[in-house]
Amino acid sequence: MTSLSDLPLRANLVGKLPYGAPQDPVPVSLNVNENTHPIPDEVVADIVASLAAAVRSVNRYPDRDFLELRESLAHYLGHGLTAEQLWAANGSNEVLQQVLQAFGGPGRSLLSFTPTYSMYPLLASGTDTAWIDVPRPADYALTAAGVTAALREHAPDIAILCGPNNPTGTPLDREVIVAAYDAFDGILIVDEAYHEFDAERESAVTLLPGRPRLLVSRTMSKAFAFAGVRLGYLAADPAIIDALRLVRLPYHLSALTQAAALAALRHSGAMLRAVDDIRAERDRLGVALTELGYTVHESGSNFLLVGGFTDPEATFAALRAQGILIRNLSVPGHLRITAGTAAETSAVIDAIAALGPGGAAA
Repeated sequence: MTSLSDLPLRANLVGKLPYGAPQDPVPVSLNVNENTHPIPDEVVADIVASLAAAVRSVNRYPDRDFLELRESLAHYLGHGLTAEQLWAANGSNEVLQQVLQAFGGPGRSLLSFTPTYSMYPLLASGTDTAWIDVPRPADYALTAAGVTAALREHAPDIAILCGPNNPTGTPLDREVIVAAYDAFDGILIVDEAYHEFDAERESAVTLLPGRPRLLVSRTMSKAFAFAGVRLGYLAADPAIIDALRLVRLPYHLSALTQAAALAALRHSGAMLRAVDDIRAERDRLGVALTELGYTVHESGSNFLLVGGFTDPEATFAALRAQGILIRNLSVPGHLRITAGTAAETSAVIDAIAALGPGGAAA
């Protein structure tokens, strides 16, 4: 039977593993930072009606430049943005891939601060872009001085700041973004996949005027509870959008994806109604685990990175056996837990408490 090692892969892909997370049909799934709250019924009805209308014309190609969707996304983000400054693709991963296709490639480099989203190095490999890994401080919080020093030392072609950061949840302060932009001449991406969960900080889209190399990536997968639809988007200077049109595949957003996203955006208030509840469950989870003796890192997202587990893999397995799926990302002593519904939060708190100190079996 043929294996990967038998194939003539590009040299920079040899030995790599594809992105993956367990997808078990368990009662409590809190491992991939989904919004576990259901979409409101009135929104479901509008989405279904919109899909039914769109199906009647799927014998034709969809709007290649999805102008109506871009206008709707610009309206959602506000701050004077126009459709010419918006782009979208099948999840923010595809958006970032297109950025690397346009501005990365052989002889060019991508830098980020780790631990961070594990897709960044995979996207770099897939586009033959060199990956530069700069460790974060012990508390995971980036500083203007530290980011500036790294960017000046390595002079990457592209840098990504993830805020709130995945998997640590660490918020990203405005002065860090400004300092990063001024520190090098490359493309700076601010990945705001979890921005709606950060009640304290303004979006980096407010920094776009006068910064043509700044790109702000967003997604509808998290706060909008739209992970299965696959709709990511980006705000940037119109010239950046033109560059992405050079590398996108023709008609890359289906008519059904466009219709579903437009319907969801019409109901953005209802779609985001669960965000406050999710923040409350995140905070309740953090307080409970702190009281149990664990180290809970500051989070502006819909998940927590929790330290103090004696054997994270054993704790992960013990919870999985009980129908509770969280995430072991190989951060020593740590596990990541998505904030779910009140019932899901209670279930994971009770299960961890029952395991005893350090997550060892009682």
